[in-house]
Amino acid sequence: MNKHLVNAITVKTPQNERLSAKQVKNSAGGYVWKIDDWGHLRRFLIIGSEGGTYYVSEKNLTKSGLNTIERCLSLDGIRVVNEILTVSLNNLAPKNDYALFALAAAVAKGDLETKRYALANLNRVARIGTHLFQFAEYLDAFDSLTGRAKRRAFAKWYTDKSPDQLAYQVVKYRNRNNWTHRDILRIAHPGRIVSSGNPSSSVSPSHSDIFKWIVSGWTDENEWSSDDRLSILHGFEFAKRAKSTSEVASLIRQYRLPREAVPTQFLTEKEVWAALLDVGMPLNALVRNLANMTRIELLTSTSDATQTVISMLKNEDIIHNSRIHPLNILFALKTYGSGYGFRGGNTWKPIQTIIDALDSAFYKSFKNVEPTGKRIFIGLDVSGSMARNIFNSNLMCSEATAAMALVTAATENRYEIMGFKDKITNLGISPKMRLDTVVRRISGLTFGGTDCALPMTYAQKHGLEFDAFVVYTDNETWYGNIHPSEALKRYRKNLGIEDAKLVVVGMTSNGFSIADPDDAGMIDVVGFDSSTPSLISSFIRGEI
Repeated sequence: MNKHLVNAITVKTPQNERLSAKQVKNSAGGYVWKIDDWGHLRRFLIIGSEGGTYYVSEKNLTKSGLNTIERCLSLDGIRVVNEILTVSLNNLAPKNDYALFALAAAVAKGDLETKRYALANLNRVARIGTHLFQFAEYLDAFDSLTGRAKRRAFAKWYTDKSPDQLAYQVVKYRNRNNWTHRDILRIAHPGRIVSSGNPSSSVSPSHSDIFKWIVSGWTDENEWSSDDRLSILHGFEFAKRAKSTSEVASLIRQYRLPREAVPTQFLTEKEVWAALLDVGMPLNALVRNLANMTRIELLTSTSDATQTVISMLKNEDIIHNSRIHPLNILFALKTYGSGYGFRGGNTWKPIQTIIDALDSAFYKSFKNVEPTGKRIFIGLDVSGSMARNIFNSNLMCSEATAAMALVTAATENRYEIMGFKDKITNLGISPKMRLDTVVRRISGLTFGGTDCALPMTYAQKHGLEFDAFVVYTDNETWYGNIHPSEALKRYRKNLGIEDAKLVVVGMTSNGFSIADPDDAGMIDVVGFDSSTPSLISSFIRGEI
């Protein structure tokens, strides 16, 4: 360790003294790097909280960030909408809900110029029918659903799409939370768009046919549109009237119907799922439905469908083009391999060749992960309680953290991975290792209480320079003489890395608070699912 690092570590600045002119005093009398209203807005758009906590589990979207949104709207409403567009269009957030909520707030509470700009960009944020329904629901919550400009914006969402694009949207995304396309068109005054076969000059005849189908349906086949671009509507109508499984399967193949267009009573039929597989099931949908297809015996040890699935799971181009994250495959692997689901009590007999193909796909999907290019310290809680399952999952906490360690080792050039409880140890994890090897390596280590500050105190003691610390624990606790957030502040100060970040993931926690909500470099993640890795990467890259 060089002399300058020794001096940096041994000379301690009291927490009540400012390290930088950019710091401000917090409520406890210490100094932090203050996050301003625009930083709070960005956090709300990405994590759904203006503070430093992201909740993985579904949480009712409240108006917790509304005060920040309103303050930013008063400063620069156009900038607020541009922030919404940046987050939504670049997929920076695990969920688009918060961007839609903020866009609705901009429409409801912004000045006239902001309202117009927000509505002009509705199509860019509400890209699918589900998004449109959510936006309408949020506007309704603001008591701001009506008005000429909003009617025009809703109508434009439909008319700006080509007939085939719109037909697909209205079939695949038919309703959400009791909202339907018929409800939206009523708000948009469909009578002005469609009037008894006499469409307005700004709307094509094909669009008018779609609107008529949405509002009143097609009862007489002689009235159905003759536009081939609307064939999915024809297929959907025929499927509704279908009497047999073979008829539905034939319609799926002829009209390339998505699963959402298949009547519910046929979704337990082997022949129907075979047709859905034949027309090209996306890889993400495939891994989600492996159990369904096995339970109905479409997938067996010798079936052609099984060979199709295996070839997709082993195809590196398909895996890469799907952009599926390794964690999505791991969740699917553990669920499928267990033979039972947490929801609905369904069971199935897993097929070993499919399990093997999922295992292979897990490692191949590492290439889908974009490296942060930062220096990262991964701290893995190695306590025995990490053997518990993640909520609503067949995946153990230790397996998920082992996977995250492997992904980091395979994608980042500068990293350290260590295990901790009341002391810390090097785990020697290499990207060449198998997942089960890493799980064994981090399991069964006999330490004492869990001290989540150890990664920072260890790095400080040894003068190790990192841009970010990511701490995985089953249910956040801290044992020792320093809180993790305080350990990070001391690390920043003593090593001169002012923007060093800390992510603490409480994988089975219901709630905790380590992050200082006014500190841009700390974030808590409550729970764990397949969206967590991208959130952590975005935070480390400085996008949150």
